Amino acid sequence: MEEKEKPQMFMRLSGPRTAISQGDVEVFSEFEEGGEMWTGAGGRERRIHVTFDNAYSAPPAVFVSPSLMDMHNEGAYRAELVAEDITCAGFDVVFRTWSDSRVARVRAAWMAMGEMAYEDDWNID
Repeated sequence: MEEKEKPQMFMRLSGPRTAISQGDVEVFSEFEEGGEMWTGAGGRERRIHVTFDNAYSAPPAVFVSPSLMDMHNEGAYRAELVAEDITCAGFDVVFRTWSDSRVARVRAAWMAMGEMAYEDDWNID
C-alpha cells in the first residue's frame, strides 16, 4: 500500500499577515522491505523535506507530532521527531531512533504558523 502526502491546509487569520499551514507526511515505511529502521540497531535517522504551498515572509514556527508510529513491542520505544532546517519555503521532518528499537513506519502531522507577505506591503530593494 503506497501512502501519499495528504493535501496541505492553509488559513489566513484575521490579521492579514498571520497564516497557518498544516499537513501530514509519511516519513518512512520499512517493514515490508526489511529496512534498517525495522531490522537495524544503533543510531538511525530518516529525514523528509516539506515544501510549503505558500512561502512565508520569515521562517515560521513549526510543530510536528506523530500521526502514526508502528513500533515493535519487544524493545523500548526510543524515538525523536523534530522539525529542522526551517526556512520561509519549507522544513525537514526528522525521525531518529537508537539502540535496539525497531520501527516499521512513521507518519508526522505538522503545523506552521508565521507571517506572510501582504498585498499592501512595500517592496523596497
